[in-house]
Amino acid sequence: MTGLFPLWARHYPRQHLGADLLAGLVVTVLVLPQSLAYAMLAGLPPQAGLYVSILPVLAYALVGSSMTQAVGPVAITAIMTFSVLSPLAAPGSPHYIAMAAVLALLSGLLVLGFGLLRLGFLSNLLSRPVVSGFISGSALLILVSQATLLLGVQVHVAGTWGQLRATLEQLPHANLTTLLLGGVGMGVLWLSRSVLARMLVHWGVVHSRAEMAARLAPLLVVVVSTLVVVALDLDLHYGVAVVGPVKSGLPDLALSLPGFSELGLLAIPALVLAFIGTVQNITMAQALAMKRRERVDANQELVGLGLSNIAAAFFGGMPVGGGLSRSAVNVASGAQTPLASVVSAVGMLCIVLLGTAWFARIPLAILAASIVVAAIGMIDVAELRRAWAYDRADAFAFVGTALGVLVLGLQLGIALGVGLSLATLLYRASTPHIAVVGRIVGTEHFRNVERHGVETLPGVLFLRIDESLFFGNLRAVESRLLAEIARLPDAHDVVLIMSAVNSVDLTALEALTEIQQDLRARGIALHLAEVKGPVQDRMLQTDLWKSLAGHVHLSGNAAFECLLVTGRKEPLPL
Repeated sequence: MTGLFPLWARHYPRQHLGADLLAGLVVTVLVLPQSLAYAMLAGLPPQAGLYVSILPVLAYALVGSSMTQAVGPVAITAIMTFSVLSPLAAPGSPHYIAMAAVLALLSGLLVLGFGLLRLGFLSNLLSRPVVSGFISGSALLILVSQATLLLGVQVHVAGTWGQLRATLEQLPHANLTTLLLGGVGMGVLWLSRSVLARMLVHWGVVHSRAEMAARLAPLLVVVVSTLVVVALDLDLHYGVAVVGPVKSGLPDLALSLPGFSELGLLAIPALVLAFIGTVQNITMAQALAMKRRERVDANQELVGLGLSNIAAAFFGGMPVGGGLSRSAVNVASGAQTPLASVVSAVGMLCIVLLGTAWFARIPLAILAASIVVAAIGMIDVAELRRAWAYDRADAFAFVGTALGVLVLGLQLGIALGVGLSLATLLYRASTPHIAVVGRIVGTEHFRNVERHGVETLPGVLFLRIDESLFFGNLRAVESRLLAEIARLPDAHDVVLIMSAVNSVDLTALEALTEIQQDLRARGIALHLAEVKGPVQDRMLQTDLWKSLAGHVHLSGNAAFECLLVTGRKEPLPL
């Protein structure tokens, strides 16, 4: 952002004006049910979802770098807010609302700090399977949390498993009218999400219009179900739970300052929320930019998201993030620039000021149904299948993170995911691929003797190490080297090809020195080949380099040619 206006506004293409205005209006209407639903999922009054669809959206539109990403209340931040705060205060209570605002402020400040310190690379610290596992586990938590609303029962038990058990015990007491209403709504929403667009295209409707019709379905379901409730007085005569009065007008720009005890309780959850928001926001922005052949600035994205959450803390009090469904609606509606988000925020402002009365009799079961359908779509079974087929370690990280979220909760679940990512990385680094190689006849290329027909030299072992050397893998390297020498009893030269070795730490250096001394005592000369410049620079003044019985060769082929010509039958001098 330069000057008073962001770059996209200063050089705004006038031909995009009509598309952005229309997209902003469409998004305003379509995200209404979602905004109410996610606020209630977070344990906050429904109007909070409307409030954080105004100033936070404007903040991101003016500062963020993505042209089409839309921020607002999202399922992940909502369920994380509820999971963190529900053990500390009664959902919906003044204390709970104040703590939600503090959580938004703390996470916003952290994300803003990440952006200003240019820490956008932090989004790469979680592998894709871990992120998918976390989101999938969170989706299962969401399903459990919405079961009571679909059944029309009340459960006052903390914890996922306790809540699930209590909900199952309440099955005989389910409100059949609520269950029927929610079941029909969920069925219609699922069909509209999965097959409606394809059916319309099959019937000759233009693809873009078919997609838009499918996205309109949730709003139509809310409107129709509300009309049914009003016409039949289902809330008055049949006990169907509804949203209730929604406060109109704007909230006060206020924030209760937390005490040190609250800061202590919310510091770690805010960090987790900031970290997940960072990963989700940058990933979404980059995916959208790739489709439009644009580029996004990861650090600028974090500044925008951080300011959005800070604005949300003072205006609505609910943490926000880059929403998958919101962004998808924004793109499908034809948005070209952030002006669409500005229009959407202004439209939401008008709705808040003029028309919240009709929200009062929206059935909670329908909002729960929309959340459930969205949550089911968040369970990434396809990613688990890909991970299982390609790399079982990634598949275990996916499953472990998802189970960790379910059993241990969101904070410990993501910590487990990070631990699994690091454990996988360390496991791979500590078990490096080591290959006995030989030269392909007529070339200068060296390949694995088990995969290719190659030529070798009698008594000479060529060993390629495909990993940097550090304290965690040197024993594996030493064991493999000694095992290969045992298979070659007449060995007199060993060549370590180090083309893939980017670093050698002190422990590995000392181990190589000991290996060199051991081989020398056996009458075997140790050679090095294809040592990278930075590695060689650090090794030049070491005992290993000075006492090397063999030579340092520019390439594996140079070592091959040298040993082919010279050979060596006499023992090494001790």
